[in-house]
Amino acid sequence: MIYILVFLLSALAILLMVVAMQPATFHVTRSLAMAAAPEKVFVHVNDLHKWDGWSPWAKLDPNAKNYFEGPGAGVGATMRWEGNMKVGSGRMTITESQPNEFVRFRLDFLKPMQATNIAEFIFRAEGNQTNVTWSMSGKIILSAKSWD
Repeated sequence: MIYILVFLLSALAILLMVVAMQPATFHVTRSLAMAAAPEKVFVHVNDLHKWDGWSPWAKLDPNAKNYFEGPGAGVGATMRWEGNMKVGSGRMTITESQPNEFVRFRLDFLKPMQATNIAEFIFRAEGNQTNVTWSMSGKIILSAKSWD
């Protein structure tokens, strides 16, 4: 019996050490080559009204409600959304935009958890294609309080 208790306490201590050593932030990057010029791809990201046509999140909840504020495209354009538990609710605002090169966003997630992240799309011409790189970074949220 004592050996089982010692084993369980040791396993718990190791688990706690592994969790404590994890970074406090994350960064995710994905890339895709598209058979289109950067100016053709850029407009679909820089204009938030066009996101429903290509965003995988739109397919997760076709009944989600989107609300737009600010300019139609570029810096200051904002989209708020309210959807099911798969897409939640939140707001994204374009904070930087360089035509045909990159678009940077501030993402404020409200439900099912609260978080603020930075995302960006970078467009690089490669022959007759455009390499689109998406990245997102932010703080890792471990608190159960952030989930409603």
